[in-house]
Amino acid sequence: MAKIKLLVFSIVLTLSGLVAGKGAWAQYQAKKDTTIILIADLGVQLECTQALNDLYNFKFDKAEAQFRYLRYKYRWHPLPYFLMGMIEWWKIMPNTKNETYDKTFFAYMDSTILVAENLFKKHPPYKVEAAFFLSAAYGFKGRLYSDEFRKNWRKAATAGKNALDYLEVSKAKQELSPELLFGDALFNYFSVWVPENYPALKPILWFFPKGDKKLGLEQLKEVSYNAFYTRTEAMVWLMRILNNYENDDLRAFQISEYLYQTYPDNPFFHRYYARMLYGMGRYAQAEPVCKNILSRIDSAYTGYEANTGRYAAFFLGQIYEARRNYDEAKKYYQLCIRYAEELDVPESGYYLYSLIALGEIAEKQGNKKEAEKYFREVKKRAKRKDEAFKTAKRRLKKMEKVD
Repeated sequence: MAKIKLLVFSIVLTLSGLVAGKGAWAQYQAKKDTTIILIADLGVQLECTQALNDLYNFKFDKAEAQFRYLRYKYRWHPLPYFLMGMIEWWKIMPNTKNETYDKTFFAYMDSTILVAENLFKKHPPYKVEAAFFLSAAYGFKGRLYSDEFRKNWRKAATAGKNALDYLEVSKAKQELSPELLFGDALFNYFSVWVPENYPALKPILWFFPKGDKKLGLEQLKEVSYNAFYTRTEAMVWLMRILNNYENDDLRAFQISEYLYQTYPDNPFFHRYYARMLYGMGRYAQAEPVCKNILSRIDSAYTGYEANTGRYAAFFLGQIYEARRNYDEAKKYYQLCIRYAEELDVPESGYYLYSLIALGEIAEKQGNKKEAEKYFREVKKRAKRKDEAFKTAKRRLKKMEKVD
């Protein structure tokens, strides 16, 4: 519940550290007679196109080289620092339990804030654009602070409140760029969704503007069609919302398929596509996709690791169990368990249900002792209120009655 609560505060905008000196600003002004909105500048977008493709396709070295050039060229502006931070964000995305990249990520977000504050306070023509980056940087920080493996609620709430304050400034000029619509879209949706699903949190929202969930979805769609920097991030959020909250699996699947096909080396998109195929019962399509994930883990592809592996292994276990190929099913369930233990998440659903599946297969194969071992392990690991705990308890009682 605490994490959901912080969705209201930690509005995740996107784009993707070092303070610009007065010399850099003067140098830039000497070359330009008119004020430009950098995130809407076509020339800058052309410079960023391949780098953004490399970023989302986990070619981080290539993306970083281009973003460093942008930082050299536009060191007075928050855009390059934010894009550098996005590289660290996507290093975190496949497995948020891994805190290896946190320090660098926060450094780039803090640099974005310092540079954007300079524009916001001292250069009025850039105030709206600076507010967008301030809201985005604070939103990203809040989102990571509120992650289930960090749970730094105080810092998350502070960052989220700052994000919303600056969002109010940038949303007033959304006609300047479709990028500016993204944060408003998320706020419109979640400020309504949260009290609908968690009525106890309604008082928290009394101090915020009234949202519009339908409008939020339409805005997300518009950003995913028309934005440049925030387009992919908007698609990710739209996919997750449609899948998890709007019961529109077909549209969510279409987005997941597009993201996977466009960025085939992105493990997060790869995993989500496999999950959608499995969830929709498209086992014939899911099987090679999942096996490709496991092959990439074995080959040490960037970003492919145990967290993505446990998804793929569990799905394959389910697929082979449905075909009654129990030997293959056991192999993949055991692999899922191994990945979960490597991640140190033995209480996770995939781990527990892999144990249950192994117990059920053992029972079908007449190995009662082994089946009891798996079910007892579930009872040991799961919380008493978990469905997995209740299932294991029920299976053990049923086996006792048979005796």
